[in-house]
Amino acid sequence: MKKLVLSLVLGVSLIACKNDKELKFEDKNKDADSTQIATNVEEDSLKSHKELLEVKAEQMPNLLTAKTNDTLYVTNFFATWCQPCMVEIPHFKEKMESLKGQPVKFTFVSLDNKSDWKTAVNDFADEYGLRNNIVLLDGTTLTPEFFSQNFDTWNGEAIPFTLMRRGNMVDEYMGSMKKEEINSKIDKMMAANFAPSIDQQKEKSKITGKK
Repeated sequence: MKKLVLSLVLGVSLIACKNDKELKFEDKNKDADSTQIATNVEEDSLKSHKELLEVKAEQMPNLLTAKTNDTLYVTNFFATWCQPCMVEIPHFKEKMESLKGQPVKFTFVSLDNKSDWKTAVNDFADEYGLRNNIVLLDGTTLTPEFFSQNFDTWNGEAIPFTLMRRGNMVDEYMGSMKKEEINSKIDKMMAANFAPSIDQQKEKSKITGKK
């Protein structure tokens, strides 16, 4: 199958940044039987662990899809080389600390190069105390279909990108958020009346924000 290439140009701004690497997207499943693909990543797999956990692209939907409980799931895609990401994450960490014991789950998905996983990402996880909240995702394995099937507004061109989901409420935000924006979005979603997601009707109640 012909490879699809998404060229990402390096550029750091106050809102988002793009990688200077070419992420080669290809259909990794074309010759694989569905029984050969591991897709069972549960929330419990993100429990305390010594090594940062690697998650495969085909496992990500298990972390991103709507759940039937009333927990708010905050998933942030970042990289240590992305300055806007580094500005934003401490705000998430502060909010995470203030919500201890409440039904909210924070996951930070590193899109760093694999060569940086045991160095830059590992050091970052320890510096910010996020070892149990960071997972590793090899961006070179992501296909255009990965983005179109999992997100409404993100095509992978830039990070940071944040997905917040609670029942049928969904918020997608591409770019770095200020502390006030993070707090406002999370507070609104947690305060809203909980309604389980109705997949067959594909209903989404969005809390929109500045893009």
